[in-house]
Amino acid sequence: MSGTVELGKITTQVPSRLDRLPWSRFHWLVVIGLGSVWILDGLEVTMVGAVAARLTENGSGINLTAGQVGIAASIYVLGACLGALFFGQLTDRFGRKKLFMITLLVYVVAAAATAFAFSPWYFYIARFVTGAGIGGEYAAINSAIDELIPARLRGRIDLIINGSYWLGAAGGAASALFFLDTDIFPKDLGWRLAFGFGVVLAFVVLFVRKNIPESPRWLFIHGYEDEAERIVGDIEQDVQEDTGQRLEEPEDSLTVRQRRTISFREIAMVAFKRYPKRSVLCFALFVGQAFIYNGVTFNLGTLFSGFYGVASASVPLFFIIWALSNFAGPVLLGRLFDTLGRKPMIAGCYIGSALITVLLAWLFVAGVGGEWLFLAVLVCVFFLASSGASAAYLTVSEIFPMETRALAIAFFYAIGTAAGGITGPVLFGVLIGSGERSLVALAFLIGAAVMTLGGVAEIFFGVKAEQAKLEDVAEPLTVAEADEAAAAGHAGGTADDGTRADGGTSAGAGAGAGGEGSSRFRPGPGSAGLFAPWQSVSSRPDDTETLEREVESLVNAVQEVGVVSEQELERIVAARYWGPGRFRGALRQAMNEGRLRRAGPNRVGPVE
Repeated sequence: MSGTVELGKITTQVPSRLDRLPWSRFHWLVVIGLGSVWILDGLEVTMVGAVAARLTENGSGINLTAGQVGIAASIYVLGACLGALFFGQLTDRFGRKKLFMITLLVYVVAAAATAFAFSPWYFYIARFVTGAGIGGEYAAINSAIDELIPARLRGRIDLIINGSYWLGAAGGAASALFFLDTDIFPKDLGWRLAFGFGVVLAFVVLFVRKNIPESPRWLFIHGYEDEAERIVGDIEQDVQEDTGQRLEEPEDSLTVRQRRTISFREIAMVAFKRYPKRSVLCFALFVGQAFIYNGVTFNLGTLFSGFYGVASASVPLFFIIWALSNFAGPVLLGRLFDTLGRKPMIAGCYIGSALITVLLAWLFVAGVGGEWLFLAVLVCVFFLASSGASAAYLTVSEIFPMETRALAIAFFYAIGTAAGGITGPVLFGVLIGSGERSLVALAFLIGAAVMTLGGVAEIFFGVKAEQAKLEDVAEPLTVAEADEAAAAGHAGGTADDGTRADGGTSAGAGAGAGGEGSSRFRPGPGSAGLFAPWQSVSSRPDDTETLEREVESLVNAVQEVGVVSEQELERIVAARYWGPGRFRGALRQAMNEGRLRRAGPNRVGPVE
């Protein structure tokens, strides 16, 4: 990356070039190299749950109580929350790749240190730092994945990647099954080797990850547009060679004002003033999934051994079955998040899992069936819950502007997980330690309640983001800055550099001089009104009539100003208020009806 950066206003096609790519070997590299963080997290969390019973036995070399196991779990989650916040803001400032390499190294060191734990306080510290590395990974990895995967596949791929947590969970349980066998390893050695297994896997991931490029979207916003163009060009060449397909010409472009950094104050304004309902949604989704997942995962071993008499060496077998069912959820349901849509699927997964959890609590209190019936119902709960939980990360990643993406993930993960992920393990651990089935069932019912709240929040505040470009779902902040600069230029006849934002002359630019988006070109009057950013397109009334008004607005504007760039036309008609994808849809409709014509790359003209 060049050390010299000249910041200015640029127009780029990098997002549309990435979104049009067919699936290729490059995308598999992204999935394997970046998605592996979830495997590592699943390995770590499940390892503690699987070896929890062994850690409480005499002769283990550390002798924790069930309550201390729960405290260690909460400390791990606390580390993940703080690590996400700390590394998240660094990810938005210094780039995705630097941070997803650094956070992985933090994990390696801390996971190795865990294997040498000799007392509770040491174990707590090692788990805290391990969690910090994993939390930092969340912010860097999810932002990079969504910025590299084509829009049409983003939902299912993101869910599968996040769901790969459970492959790690199954691997952690399977390895624990081997390492906890006292016929092979002594009590005080096997669990240590189990933690060391994660270190070995991390080194393999580190080798694969070094071949993944920096996010081109991050690069062009921060002034490295030449490197962004080079990386996208290399990706395009590799994709064409791999698939044998000739790539289509990109249609869309984006004008941004480059910036080195964005202040925390501005990020907070974006989250709570510009997108308040989206913020409520993300908080509700994260609290729900964090409470029930961390509460059950960290304590499942002591629950099976304490209430069903399952031997500690056999507990990992139950974990493996449970973990594989959790991975099956995102794999089998992931496609529906891109076809049926985000809102019905996320709400359905959250509320559906909550209803089954109520049944699970009743079976547990009544003592109906044994450990296998309990496991079977638990599998049904988390088949749905795992898809919903994966979608929580997807939601945060795609509904906030690109410049704040990593920190938004970190922020909502941290506050949501702190509220649900820390209290969950402690509450479950304490209630399991009581030995009372009714108290443990109460913890399950609380988990069902918070999951229900997440589903309800999705119904009211969910965003229709399936197959939409990230820049359409949440307009980059730097685009708004470029619009404001262009509007100032229109008021004086030219932009600050004497040219229009699209690089053309300033002739005709004064047509939009009524401020940003002259009101005479806005669609209306009508029932649709202005579009709230958190509102889904499908929820707008009279959608056909609205589209007709939007098309008419475009046609009127082009007839008055003449040939104009798509970016300038979007600004003139104030399309940023229409909603995700509305401008592109109206422009295509106007072209199909023969009312506008293509006048060059990313330029539109009236029909002569």
